[in-house]
Amino acid sequence: MNANISEIIAQLITFLILFFLLRAFAWKKILKLLDERREKISSELDKIEESKVEIEKMKFDYEEKLKAIEDAASVKIQEAIAEGKNITQELKQQAHKEAEKILQAAKTDIQNEIIRSKEELKEEVADIVIQATERLMEEKITEEKDKKLVRYFVEGIEKTK
Repeated sequence: MNANISEIIAQLITFLILFFLLRAFAWKKILKLLDERREKISSELDKIEESKVEIEKMKFDYEEKLKAIEDAASVKIQEAIAEGKNITQELKQQAHKEAEKILQAAKTDIQNEIIRSKEELKEEVADIVIQATERLMEEKITEEKDKKLVRYFVEGIEKTK
């Protein structure tokens, strides 16, 4: 047991010497290194937090810009739709005006054709009347000739239709 106690005492003395030597020469350096490491870690954590805040801010700004772009695009689309509707309306109005012009021209042409046809019909009727009158004057008027002449006159009118 003496050997054990002497070994324990020797180890205890060695430990205390080593402890005081380390404390005198290395303890402050070790504590300084640990403090520097702690400060560095703390500084890195602060930088990470700042980066997180900056990233959140950038994300918010990005979302705002994206929303503004979407709003602007929506406005542009609505403007294009409105412009398309205006162009469509203008085209419809122009087509309607052109159709009215064509219809009016057709009505005018029909009126002119009716007037011309009436004039031709008047001339033909006048010619028939003149021919009938000439025949009447050449022949003596009797009831039978009168009927025959009227039939001839009616047939002439039917042929001209």
